[in-house]
Amino acid sequence: MASGPGAAARPPENPSPMPAILKSSRHHPAAPFIAVTLGIALFSVMDGLMKSASLAVGAYNAMLFRSLIGTVIMAPVWKLSGGQWPGREGMKLHALRGAISGAMATSFFWGLVHVPMAEGIALSFIAPLIALYLAAVLLKEQIGRGAILASLLGLAGVAVIAAARLGEERIGENAAWGIAAILFSAVLYAFNLILQRKQALMAGPAEVALFQTVFVGLFLALAAPWWAVMPSPRALADIGAGALLAMISLMVISWGYGRAEAQALLPIEYSAFIWAALTGWVMFGEPVTGATVAGVVLIVAGCLIAARRAQ
Repeated sequence: MASGPGAAARPPENPSPMPAILKSSRHHPAAPFIAVTLGIALFSVMDGLMKSASLAVGAYNAMLFRSLIGTVIMAPVWKLSGGQWPGREGMKLHALRGAISGAMATSFFWGLVHVPMAEGIALSFIAPLIALYLAAVLLKEQIGRGAILASLLGLAGVAVIAAARLGEERIGENAAWGIAAILFSAVLYAFNLILQRKQALMAGPAEVALFQTVFVGLFLALAAPWWAVMPSPRALADIGAGALLAMISLMVISWGYGRAEAQALLPIEYSAFIWAALTGWVMFGEPVTGATVAGVVLIVAGCLIAARRAQ
């Protein structure tokens, strides 16, 4: 969930180094939309790989080793892009987002172990609505009637999904905790959205990606003496592939957002539900229920209302 579905905040304006075909200043008008769609699809596959690894070694170890591998991948990218060591204020912001991101991603992947991917992604879509209230508290922004209506729709969607899942006769004993973990992750992601713009003004995507993964790894490593377990070769392969896909997705999405307006690209974010449903079905045989579809329609409707009111 490093650039999670439903994120309304705009990524950094200066895109990361990309393959030569993407570096050209001339591009087809549809290229940014294709890039963002591709990036979101790759993120959904990454979620599937991380769910597989979390089932094998636990969400904590999956995230710990993804952070280590991600650091190895991103360090040369950051260096080759002319990266410079951030100042004190920049480092403090990287550390704060690293702490939030570590808890956010670990709780999200733990939740995915206990609920289907389509439901997990649908529940995470509520993050932009939570961000409205965090912005009111932290940034003193006024909450209008449209935002309240959007929030009520989002909460209704969450209620539909949760009620259907918890009302089933045969569910995992941790299903309720899985839903709670994903909603907790959504709260952290909403707070992450508030910080994202400030960080984007201070650093480029390569620096953000590198130092975020470094600090996530550092914070998670504090519990390593008690919780760390060496993953199996299969789980390690899933984690490594997930780390690589996360890096590629971040840069592709950054490229797209650097070349088209956020308000035009925002609706594409919700295609994550389709990719998550497909990934869950292919990798884990997870069906998509009517209640999940109904819930995601309510949540997405709320997010789109909120986005229009913010313009």
